[in-house]
Amino acid sequence: MYHPDLIRHPDSCPALVLNADYTPLSYYPLSLWPWQTAIKAFFLDRINVVESYEREVHSASLTMKIPSVIALKQYVRPSEYPAFTRFNLFLRDRFSCQYCGSPKELTFDHVVPRRLGGKTSWQNVATACAPCNLKKGGRTPKQARMQLAVTPVRPTTWHLQQHGKLFPPNYLHESWHDWLYWDIELEE
Repeated sequence: MYHPDLIRHPDSCPALVLNADYTPLSYYPLSLWPWQTAIKAFFLDRINVVESYEREVHSASLTMKIPSVIALKQYVRPSEYPAFTRFNLFLRDRFSCQYCGSPKELTFDHVVPRRLGGKTSWQNVATACAPCNLKKGGRTPKQARMQLAVTPVRPTTWHLQQHGKLFPPNYLHESWHDWLYWDIELEE
């Protein structure tokens, strides 16, 4: 019987990485390891293989199915607060302008402009589309007569993970479905 995993190139066989409690290390980006890293971790006794692809890799003395879902043996405690990055900011703001809601041409905007003493921090930066950022210019939202949808706050890692669940990746292997919490219909 034909099985698509049998013809997959090993490089297109990443392993979904679960923490020791069998929850994904990350939803967005989805915690994936290349097949080589997963196999190395298996032989170093750092993971348990939970699911495998049908695809196998061979050495002179061993044949092994490529792991598709792995669980760490030691729990990795996530940091409480994520790093301040452009990507994390966009994720916090759900990839939409906080002034008009547009998902296009996203930039970041200092709510209190730097020229007025505003800092680059979670509490003073919001996602803005280029047109809104240009319109606001070096003014505060009040001065520009623009309303923020949500007051910027420092998110927790949990907060970003919850937002990440709203943006499933384009591809989810069938062996991952039991470990993820997206509506599987979104994949197709």
